[in-house]
Amino acid sequence: MNRKLKRVILAIIDLIVIILTIGFSYLFLKPFVSISNSDVIYSLLFLTIVYCILAYSFNIFNKINRYTSIKETFTHCGVITLDYLLSSVVLMLWSSISMRFLFLSYILTVIIIPSSRVVWRIMIEHRVKLEKIENNLNNKVFRTLIVGAGEGGSLFIKNLRHNPEIVLVGVVDDDINKVGTTIYGIPILGNTSEISNIVNRYDIDQITVAIPSLEPKELDRIVSQATETKVKVNQMPSVEDIVKGTYQVNKFKEIEISDLLGREEVKLNMEEISNQVSGKTILVSGAGGSIGSEICRQIIRFSPRKLLLLGHGENSIYLINRELQQIAKEENIELIPVIADIQDRERIFKVMKENKPNIVYHAAAHKHVPLMEYNPSEAVKNNIFGTKNMAEAAKAASVENFVMVSTDKAVNPPNVMGATKRVAEMIVTGLNEKDQTKFAAVRFGNVLGSRGSVIPVFKEQIKKGGPITVTDFRMTRYFMTIPEASRLVLQAGSLAKGGEIFVLDMGEPVKIVDLANKMIQLSGEKNSQIKVVESGIRPGEKLYEELLTNEELTEEKVFEKIFVGKVNNAPLEEVLIFADNLEDLNDEALKEKLIKFANNNMNSNKDLKNMSRESSMLYAKSLNI
Repeated sequence: MNRKLKRVILAIIDLIVIILTIGFSYLFLKPFVSISNSDVIYSLLFLTIVYCILAYSFNIFNKINRYTSIKETFTHCGVITLDYLLSSVVLMLWSSISMRFLFLSYILTVIIIPSSRVVWRIMIEHRVKLEKIENNLNNKVFRTLIVGAGEGGSLFIKNLRHNPEIVLVGVVDDDINKVGTTIYGIPILGNTSEISNIVNRYDIDQITVAIPSLEPKELDRIVSQATETKVKVNQMPSVEDIVKGTYQVNKFKEIEISDLLGREEVKLNMEEISNQVSGKTILVSGAGGSIGSEICRQIIRFSPRKLLLLGHGENSIYLINRELQQIAKEENIELIPVIADIQDRERIFKVMKENKPNIVYHAAAHKHVPLMEYNPSEAVKNNIFGTKNMAEAAKAASVENFVMVSTDKAVNPPNVMGATKRVAEMIVTGLNEKDQTKFAAVRFGNVLGSRGSVIPVFKEQIKKGGPITVTDFRMTRYFMTIPEASRLVLQAGSLAKGGEIFVLDMGEPVKIVDLANKMIQLSGEKNSQIKVVESGIRPGEKLYEELLTNEELTEEKVFEKIFVGKVNNAPLEEVLIFADNLEDLNDEALKEKLIKFANNNMNSNKDLKNMSRESSMLYAKSLNI
């Protein structure tokens, strides 16, 4: 039955109730009160017409009866009361109708009509309860313990209790005043420190966290308790997920490892970013990648005039372009997918010249450390020469701001990937000149969920039953989420004055072995069932990452938890000469020379001094594009 037909049926039922109450009142009072037939007809006419008008105005027939609340019941009573008051005034002016007749009809109507909705809800809930019992007998249902008796938990319980696959056993909350009370009939059994005992006592199958503001450390504690009892733990979806349509309010959301990092995400100045981006032409390189695509998602929220999605892989650019098309259409944003390789200098210069972007976010790069150890020449071509092409093309097109996405692996790099990113930093910051394009770089640590991240690898290993392989139990890394990393890049663009390296204070580094154990906890398995083993450090890997060298450290804080490092670059001419002399080297010589130069090795500087003055002059001249 469609909604329109249901509304018609409800209206008919309500009108029948009004007619019957008037008929009953007439027959009941006729022996005692003089009531003419015309009074009855006029009463029916006015009461039904006014009721229909008021019911339509207050959306009485649009309510879903199975979810009838106290507020809706009072609204309905108010509509009926107003109907009788208005009709009575008109009828009193029209004739000498008996007020006892109208009052008796009103009392009966205001009881019967709202009660019909409540009875309907009770019948539906009883049917659902019977279905749950039947489902419990025939199929597996999940006996669920809810953590949190606040507004979030209350909303979640209200919507979840109609789910036939879920039996809400109880709630736990740290507010001692709530213990022993109930929410929608579900008892509050104790506080969060009693979770283990409650799980065992009530045979709980899963724990659902329904506290949106819960601190990561507290969530970690609850996950640990759940793991001890072999119970799976999940959470209610966030408001953002519900608004996006990713989850419904009565659905469970898996707890991600990012929820347990124990560090609050940095909240950036979105108004400042909006002033920087709104109404501008923006180009994002690597727009199909993890970071690049998220930068695009963040940028489009600030209504740029034009957004260019530049990338080498056509499928990834197609996907992000398709994802953003609807928003772009609604906000009147020109969305331009650009298939281009940043190594193609001529193509990049042409794109910059034709579109004249105000801001360029350069996220395109090869980022996989071991792969770049095996393919150093590709790392050089993409990360160094590709960045050089992008930066010089931006300068030639008079771009206002150029922000390069860098990495903590560029600090004291022992590997090709980190070394190429460090040389790219030197080129970008070295190109900065007064009153021209403002160049800046942004460094951050590992990004959870990005391509090449360790998280998907661990998930796959857990799915197969283990073991989880960690290269070295001593290894630590800084972590942040993709949205946070992307917002940092945007914030850096708004703060850049030219030539800076921006660094996020990422808190304490996380041990990879601890990350693996937490992921095992989230899978609902005991740590003893899935082993974590050492596999040995891979080519080019470091045990510990750094965000700044000692020479780059500075106390200058440009934003909450955002610092600007002191740039220590070789002269740009020397950097460009060095890069040019990498092309003819074999892989081993290339790696050795590249890493030495990135670490400012004296041998590398000595080699530069031996290069011809003529070559130096040619590269210096090339800067005046």
